[in-house]
Amino acid sequence: MPFETLIGLRYTRAARGARGANRLVSFISLISMAGAAVGVAALIVVLSVMNGFQEELRSRILGVASHIQITGMHEPLARWQQVADEARQNQHVLEAAPYVQEQAMLSHEGRVRGVIVRGVLPADEEKVADFARYMREGELEALHAGGFGIVLGQDLARMLNVGMGGKLTLIAPQGIVTPAAVMPRVRQFTVVGIFEAGMQESDTALALIHMNDAQALYRLGDGVTGVRLKTDDIFNTRTVMGELASMIHSDAYIYDWTHGHTNFFRAVAMEKTMMSVVVFLIVLVAAFGIVSTLVMAVQDKRADIAILRTLGASPRSIMMIFVLQGVIIGIVGLLAGIALGLLLANNLDLLVAFIEKITGLTLWSKEIYYISELPSKVLPADIAMIAAMSFSLTLLATLYPSWRAARTNPAEALRYE
Repeated sequence: MPFETLIGLRYTRAARGARGANRLVSFISLISMAGAAVGVAALIVVLSVMNGFQEELRSRILGVASHIQITGMHEPLARWQQVADEARQNQHVLEAAPYVQEQAMLSHEGRVRGVIVRGVLPADEEKVADFARYMREGELEALHAGGFGIVLGQDLARMLNVGMGGKLTLIAPQGIVTPAAVMPRVRQFTVVGIFEAGMQESDTALALIHMNDAQALYRLGDGVTGVRLKTDDIFNTRTVMGELASMIHSDAYIYDWTHGHTNFFRAVAMEKTMMSVVVFLIVLVAAFGIVSTLVMAVQDKRADIAILRTLGASPRSIMMIFVLQGVIIGIVGLLAGIALGLLLANNLDLLVAFIEKITGLTLWSKEIYYISELPSKVLPADIAMIAAMSFSLTLLATLYPSWRAARTNPAEALRYE
């Protein structure tokens, strides 16, 4: 083992019976290691939560929405079959399904809620969305033309105090003109299914009925609101929309899944960046701790440095001793931080549940964060980036104290020894 490595390892810890200053330097070394570990762990947890939040939110949005939607410009889409066939000719479009979407009010036992009513063809809807995985009771296939069945979000069903088989009244805003007044269209529906997408806006305000029932209720004839498409890559929808614009021979709007959520996803990305910067400051503080540790070590070891110089050690060797000491502190802290960060990131749901149970507080609310569970996704690229960044900071932190050590004058250091 090179003597620089041997001495660097020796300086990192205090020997038995070491004097007070030596023990103090070793204690500060432990504090620096702990600071680096906490900073790295916090950065891993924050990035993992933000990655998981973005993916889970995107997944849940696409569970009830579609990748691309084509709607009529100023009136219902009359030739939706032709539009669907033209869209399927695009190599990136996998499936297409028509839908009707309107507003309504649901009433049950004196409770009234405004909702978005979506008329779907169950067999086609399953091809462009993931309602099957979110069904808690019943199934989407229970919607039949003329059966006037309805599938509700779990929170919406709870607000209306209605369960499976319950009868509720749907009130459409489009009225019927009579000599006496304009009367709203009213129809009784039977609850045939309840879903929980984990998205507050869907679970509290979305109701599904059969498309034929929606066409009859809203007097659309054979027209629909639009056609929902599923593509082979959700991140390529902008390109696909451009291609579809030249393929669709009807007056229609074309927009993708980010429509209505663009600002939200930008806010999430900005929050991820800012949180990373804030937590990065913890790692930076740990780097300053390494600087202070090495400065104190250089001051404490001035006599040792002078003796090594008189024995023939070069300034480069002296510099390497303290660089190695700082790097060892940083690497130990980095490895401990990665281990702690992975442990926390992979068990966040258990940790949050435990804290909520102990404190009685609600740390994660679906009404605030849109989804019902705290997600976490560890990306190897993030771990590599954090490790490289932390190691670079550690290495930079060692340069100045090590350079000061290499410039120590043996005669000056030994003058009063």
